[in-house]
Amino acid sequence: MTTMVKDMLRTYPADLGGVDREAMERCISECFDCAQACTACADACLSEDMVAELRKCIRTNMDCADICEATGKILSRHTGYDANITRTQLQACAMVCKSCAEECESHADMHEHCRMCAEACRRCEQACNELLATLG
Repeated sequence: MTTMVKDMLRTYPADLGGVDREAMERCISECFDCAQACTACADACLSEDMVAELRKCIRTNMDCADICEATGKILSRHTGYDANITRTQLQACAMVCKSCAEECESHADMHEHCRMCAEACRRCEQACNELLATLG
């Protein structure tokens, strides 16, 4: 678990409203880890000889990175919290992570970066779904 995420949540001066802190910490960390993995995977795909065959993977990686980064940022803000926005963003993040994992898994036997990215996407998808379950 990223210490910075935990430390920043710990220092938040107001009550988090009963949010499961561990699930929140894990989700924020997984979102940022997944964004980094997807960015790196898209870049690695661009360096492959068969780049044309990886267009969908590159695009999905880029979309997933953007949504994961936005989700991590939204989850890092607690003042004026709106459960509907958070819930919708978590659902979108879980969905894009699932799609990206499936796309990367289709290339995982040939490209180690796709295998690693798929794993990061699955972890993020699970963390989003676990946090969603705690929101009620």
